[in-house]
Amino acid sequence: MNTPSAPSDASSDDSAPGDGLVRAGAIVFIIGAVATLVTVAPLFLGTDPFPPIAYGVCMLMGVGFLVAGAGVLRSIGAQRRQAKAVAAGGN
Repeated sequence: MNTPSAPSDASSDDSAPGDGLVRAGAIVFIIGAVATLVTVAPLFLGTDPFPPIAYGVCMLMGVGFLVAGAGVLRSIGAQRRQAKAVAAGGN
């Protein structure tokens, strides 16, 4: 008797290479985005601007984007290596 197997459940344990970098990059990006909003707010409210170090924290937005991009590239590389291994093993 042929019984259908249970669908495979993709859990958080199945993380691909680069997933951690993408998550970390997203968190850093969000921190930078919030810092940008907070830093720009005094310009619209007519209050005194924040010190220059606050504008430096805004650069975390770009850093987070680069870290997440590195995670995506790492994931792409791992998928390519896996596809090459499958193709080489199939021949």
